[in-house]
Amino acid sequence: MNWKYLSLTVAFAGLAAAMPAKADQLDNIMSAKTLRCATFADVPPFASPDPKTREMAGFDVDLCGAIAKELGVKAEIKPVSVEARVPEVKLGRVDITVANLAYTLSRAEQIQFSDPYYLAKEMLIVPADDAGKTKADYAGQRIASTKGSTSEMSIKLNKSEPLTFQDTASAYLAVQQGKARGMVANTMTTTKFVNESKSKGKEMRMIEEPMLYQPIGIGMAKDQPKLTAKINEILHKLDASGEINKIWDKWLGPNTEYKMTRTDKVVALSELKFDPIP
Repeated sequence: MNWKYLSLTVAFAGLAAAMPAKADQLDNIMSAKTLRCATFADVPPFASPDPKTREMAGFDVDLCGAIAKELGVKAEIKPVSVEARVPEVKLGRVDITVANLAYTLSRAEQIQFSDPYYLAKEMLIVPADDAGKTKADYAGQRIASTKGSTSEMSIKLNKSEPLTFQDTASAYLAVQQGKARGMVANTMTTTKFVNESKSKGKEMRMIEEPMLYQPIGIGMAKDQPKLTAKINEILHKLDASGEINKIWDKWLGPNTEYKMTRTDKVVALSELKFDPIP
């Protein structure tokens, strides 16, 4: 018998036994009876403090609540900055991130994405009297966005110069004050600002060509197959029952200032045709 080999085998077996197994996050959620959700701190209509109650409210808050309800646990909302959406879930400070989180290759290396529940567009808005017509017309120009967002990424990909802020309101103000030629954000946010500008401040318009297409999903820790499968199962169930559309219509639908209709369905990422961004 090779005693050296046997000794090494025993040593490795002992080491493996001493190392703690990676905790199953779904089991932890069920045991704690709480689903910790990271949402935006102040990006309406996704998540922001209600002016009357000061409680967090918005599309992402309600979606987190619907997921928690399906799990049979309570939702605990943790407002975070735009750039903290990935680190918070990666470091285990929250169970999931529900914050208009777009799929990117760099994010996918750090966290697990759920099946997307809609396909978003990053849109550029500029003053109504601006001469530009396509995104190429703004290459080399200073464009405002939120820091650490795919909006910022789309500006860089367009070879424009990003001017970043902690929130969309500050980015929009920069354009109004002439500090940036335009601003990039998701369709909902840019639509709202364009509509508001018709009665207040410098009138804005939207460039028709999207800066980026991006699938939006829920962020989770990697190597948690049970949690990933469960979140995907719940998203498909909420989609089939019409619950996601109901939440969408409440915050973004035809009777809101955004006047948007959700036509997307929850599908596997592999079924979507898009160019992943870095």
